[in-house]
Amino acid sequence: MPQITVEHSPYLDRVHWEDFALALHPVVVETADAKLEACKTRVLRTENEAVGGESENHAIVHVTLALLAGRSEETKAKLAEAVVELLRKHVGPEDGLTVHLSAEVRDLDASYAKAVL
Repeated sequence: MPQITVEHSPYLDRVHWEDFALALHPVVVETADAKLEACKTRVLRTENEAVGGESENHAIVHVTLALLAGRSEETKAKLAEAVVELLRKHVGPEDGLTVHLSAEVRDLDASYAKAVL
């Protein structure tokens, strides 16, 4: 915990996603009282997407943060906003491309289990 997934459009392959993840982890620690060594981020490149009636000239980034239960809705909202702000810094605008940034913070299900080998 936290389990973080970043999904991004092929248009955004130029972004240094590892740098984003390493910058994101301290934000999660500070905002949601998590432990740095517990932050785990996976970056997934999407292949097919559409926005409205278009399938070109739009890029999408969505970050999902799953935390152990117990954070207030206010804390989750604050973290989601901080993630979008960090995305703005790492992704930035690009000519001819509309970039859609979003983040969601949710609780891990009670069935969540983990192991470290």
